[in-house]
Amino acid sequence: MLQTITGHVRRAIDDYNMIDEGDKIAVALSGGKDSITLLYALHTLQRFYPKHFEIMAITIHPDSDTFNTEKLEKMCKDLNIEYVIYHSDLSNILFNVRQEKNPCSLCANLRRGMLNTLAVEHGCNKIALGHHLDDAIETLLMNMCLNGNIHTFSPVTTFGNNQITVIRPLIYVYEKETRALARKMNFPVMGKCCPKDGYTMREYMKQLVIQLRKYIPKVRENLIGSIIRSDIPGWKKPNKD
Repeated sequence: MLQTITGHVRRAIDDYNMIDEGDKIAVALSGGKDSITLLYALHTLQRFYPKHFEIMAITIHPDSDTFNTEKLEKMCKDLNIEYVIYHSDLSNILFNVRQEKNPCSLCANLRRGMLNTLAVEHGCNKIALGHHLDDAIETLLMNMCLNGNIHTFSPVTTFGNNQITVIRPLIYVYEKETRALARKMNFPVMGKCCPKDGYTMREYMKQLVIQLRKYIPKVRENLIGSIIRSDIPGWKKPNKD
């Protein structure tokens, strides 16, 4: 199963030119099944990919009592992967200072800024995020329903005067695949520590897609096809010379 997912990851990397020779990539390790799957897939890919690249893992600790990184530390040590834990004030900012009812967007922006800074400090030129195919669909639906925009994140995004490039190598992987792999390999997946988990707009969109699939079995494939055929930046595959 890891081999299959690694194959999907390699295809995404090749299709969108995600990795160049000599890259040092910071994997955003949240402790969820998707980010752990991404770390394992890139670690596996390192062994045979024609371009040499390095990886490290970075975790943004939200300063929550329920967030324990001990098992993640052991996993990275066993894999011989450099691991950095940054203790932030996220929980306090989101739920005490700002008292956010829908914290996901602000949380993502704050995490992104911290990740970018840490990645540059540790000599990385790229950050790998664990967004998968279902995430792309849910983001599209959120933008359409809430903002009236036809948009979702891109497989590759460059920030900060080209100093950091964000890549999403799981873009061809469905969530059910990361869930199955996490169960099979007994990944040290961390429990939910956000009090809004399960009550976010993304969760509502996830449930909407589940309901739609009962009547339109290929709705996910059709939505992804719409993204690829649209003018959403970053989704047209670069020409290979």
